[in-house]
This record gives sequence, structure tokens and C-alpha cells, in this order.
Amino acid sequence: MQLGQILLQKKLISTEQLEEVIQLQTSQKRRLGELLLQKGLIVKNQLEAALKEQYWRKNGFWVID
Repeated sequence: MQLGQILLQKKLISTEQLEEVIQLQTSQKRRLGELLLQKGLIVKNQLEAALKEQYWRKNGFWVID
């Protein structure tokens, strides 16, 4: 699961905010999480939790939704 989808599922960002940051990402060549932090849409601990969830999902250990 992609980081943006995890943040949407947790209702930390809106679809519009995600789309806006993805547009920035294509021009600035920076990571999605960095841009979300820079814009103040999420805080560091929210990013860290979402990245941990992404890691566990990728490795097949995430079973709680």
C-alpha cells in the first residue's frame, strides 16, 4: 500500500491535499512524506507511523485494518 493511501485511510489528509502534493512531487523530485511535512499537512510522528505501517504491510505482517 502506498504512503498516500495509508494517510488517506487514516483521514490525516484529504484526496485534494494528496493530489496537490503529488503534483509538487513530480516537479520537485522529493519524497511524498517530506513534502507533506513541509506543507504542514502532517507531523513527524504521523509520518513515522504511516511509514511503519507501509513497511509491515509490504512484508506481509499487517493484519489489522
